[in-house]
This record gives sequence, structure tokens and C-alpha cells, in this order.
Amino acid sequence: MINNDVLRRVRYALNLNDAAMMDIFALSDYEISREDLLKLLKKDNEPDFVSLTNSQLSLFLDGLITYNRGKREDSPTPQKINSELDNNGILRKLRIAFEFKEEDMLHTLKLADFELSKPELSSFFRHEAHKHHRKCGDQVLRNFLQGLIIHFRQSDMQQEMD
Repeated sequence: MINNDVLRRVRYALNLNDAAMMDIFALSDYEISREDLLKLLKKDNEPDFVSLTNSQLSLFLDGLITYNRGKREDSPTPQKINSELDNNGILRKLRIAFEFKEEDMLHTLKLADFELSKPELSSFFRHEAHKHHRKCGDQVLRNFLQGLIIHFRQSDMQQEMD
């Protein structure tokens, strides 16, 4: 999946404005201007589109973890930037950011009409050397992000109705 798509979908799911997005990046000690952010949020067929690097997405997701869960006091050293970020890493960071358990992840996928078994899901979080490790495909990540949109937007709609 294109990193820019992940960024746009997370932004939409959480209903984040530009300032909040810039704050999330800043939580990982990455300063981004509003103009640069808007270029990252454009679709790849629009003029001025700028591709989001793995390092930038990793910093955003690390910032999202801090944004949602607070700063870790026991981690004085900065996180290493993962330039080899893949779908498994993205899924792992989203799981941490939202404090999702296995059931939460499966429920989120189910919201997007995507069925996955517990062993299939856990295979994405195993160490790469493990014999049951599996690469997370674009379809799984895309459906998980769609489920996040439904999950968070549905919650917003419920609160507005109350």
C-alpha cells in the first residue's frame, strides 16, 4: 500500500485537522510545515504530490502512539527509525497506538466485511524467522484501515446522536 494512503486514511478515521497532524509528527521530533503536510495528503495523480517515505510514516505512527497513549517514561532513548517499514510494521504500530487486543483487531476487520482467523492475524505479528510468520498483504491492511474508519466514525456519529 502507498504510505500516503495510510496517512490519509488514519487522518480521516480519527478526524484529525492539519494542526493535530503536525502535532503528531512533532511528538516524534519531526517538524513538518502545513504546506509539506498538504503535499503528503494529496493523491498521487494530483499536482504537487509528494511521496511519504517509510521513515516519515514510521515517525507519524510513533507520534500517533504517543498522541493516543502518552509519552513513555521508561524509554529515554529515541526510537530507531525503521526505513524498512512494511505492512506488518504498520499494522503493529496501529495496534499499539489504539491499544487493540486480538479481538479488537478481528472486530475492526469484520466491520470492513473481512474475515480473518486468530492464527492468521497472529502470524502477522510473529518474528520474521518464525516458521508461522506471514507477510501482511495490502488487502488486509486496506480492510483494517477501512474498519478503523467505520469504528471511529461510527463512534462519532453515536456521540452526535446522544
